[in-house]
This record gives sequence, C-alpha cells and structure tokens, in this order.
Amino acid sequence: MDNITLIQKTIDYIDDNILEEITAENLAKIAGFSTYHYYKLFKNYVGVSIMEYVTRRRLQYALYELSKGEKVIDIAMTYGFETHAGFTKAFKKTFGYPPNYYRIHAPIGVPQRVDLKKLKDNMIGGIIMQPKIINNNGFKVVGYEFKTTLKNNVHSRDIPAFWDEFETEDKERKLYGTQNSPKHGEYGICTSTNLEKDEFSYILGVEVTSFDSAFEEMYTLEVPPATYAVFTTPDVDSSDFVNSIKGTWKYILEEWFPNSPYEIDDTYTDFEFYNERCHPWEYEKLHMYIYIPIKLSESRNL
Repeated sequence: MDNITLIQKTIDYIDDNILEEITAENLAKIAGFSTYHYYKLFKNYVGVSIMEYVTRRRLQYALYELSKGEKVIDIAMTYGFETHAGFTKAFKKTFGYPPNYYRIHAPIGVPQRVDLKKLKDNMIGGIIMQPKIINNNGFKVVGYEFKTTLKNNVHSRDIPAFWDEFETEDKERKLYGTQNSPKHGEYGICTSTNLEKDEFSYILGVEVTSFDSAFEEMYTLEVPPATYAVFTTPDVDSSDFVNSIKGTWKYILEEWFPNSPYEIDDTYTDFEFYNERCHPWEYEKLHMYIYIPIKLSESRNL
C-alpha cells in the first residue's frame, strides 16, 4: 500500500473508535510505521498533529450529539471532557468560536468521513475563497423579530419560513415604505441568544438613520463598529442560492476559521446582508455577503 492509503486506514480507525482511548503509538502500529515516521507523515497529509486531529474529530461528533438535543454535560463526559465549560473551551480553542455559534449557522449532520485523497486535491487546488478584512462603521437596523430554538434543529426550518412570511405579508414593503432606508438591502441578524435554553432571535430588517419612524411591532437594533471578515458567496443560479449560503457557512466554520489566525469576537454582532445582487429578476447569477466580527487569537495553537 502507498503511504496515503496507510494513513487513511488510521483516519478511518479514529472515526470507528472515537469513544475509545486512542494513542499515536497504536495508530503508528496500525499503519505499520515507527511512531516518529508516522507523526511526520500524518502532519504532512492531514495538516495538523495526530492528537489535535483526534480532539477535533471528538468535538465534531460531540457537536452532532448536541444537535440532537442531548444534555451538554452528558455529551462532554462521553467524549472525554469533564465539564460543560471544558467542552466549550476546547471547542473554541480548536475552531475559534463556541459550539452554539456553529449550531446556529451551519447545517449539522453526522461528521463526514475524511477522504485524504480528496483533501490532498483540495490543498493543491488552493483556498476556495478569502474574505475581505474591514473596519465597519456602526449602523442602525429596524425590522421584525422571530424567536426560535436550536433544539432538534427547529431553527433551520423556521428561519426560511420567516423569510417567506416577511415577503408574502408585505413586511419588506412596509419597511421600505416607512423607514426611509439610505440604501437597499436586508440584514439577517441572530441576536438575544440564551445559551441555557438554546433559544435566540432572528432579525430581518433594513438600515436606517434613526429609530424615529419605527412602528411598535418593529424591532430596533444598533450594530456597533467592529472589525469584520466579509465573505461573498459564489455566484450561482437562483435554484442553488440557498445551498450556496449553507455551503459558504460550512466552509467558513469548518475550514477558514480553524486554519486562520482569527477567532470570532462574540462581543459584536455577525450578520448576513442581501442587496440587489440577490434579485433573480435583475441578475442571472446571485450572491450575498456574510459579515463576521473577528479578532486575532491569543489562545489557539495555529
């Protein structure tokens, strides 16, 4: 067997024995290498050290269990983390953001098997997309609030339904007709997150210069100035637009952040911005923008 096939064998072993004790020495024996040689080959093919990879996979499997509604402390203990806080700390150190942030923004499923040959092809192909790093001025938003929950991934169904309601019940038209927005574009913002109850609010709104014209049923929010990584989704046909947004979020959270010098600055607000480039009646190909507040990481091993 060639080296990549032998390393793949140990990658598969890790997934198949994720709840068992796993050591670099045992993995080296499975691959048929000395421990020293295995260390070098693994880092070369995978891009991270052996035990860092094992920790990352355990966190990914634990996150999947969390998405099914299991208690955090039970999951933490099952996957080798003694406390809820220890699990959250390890997750944030590894990926650059807390686990609930992933649960809100990325579709969660059983962790996909890692295929080293595909991974190698992707690495040779280069980075898919790079964000613009900008200092964004603060702004005001008036819109409508929708309360939802992370439990059983209810939010992944509720938020698209809220968008439909926003358009069919003329809420979008009412905002532009009454709020004198300085530019066209809708903001999608997650806020008011209750980590204890897995609840948060999703805001759909437009930018305003003041809150003076906001109606009682409308939600007002002031977004402060911050440093942002701004990602643009790929240009796609309207039928692929939703999937392109989900795919971009997965890329950001599973590939870009873990391999960047940044972590999410959760003292500020992340948001999505949809302008006229999202209108299929105006453009053949569509895209939108994802703004994530960032800061240089001081704790992660990069």
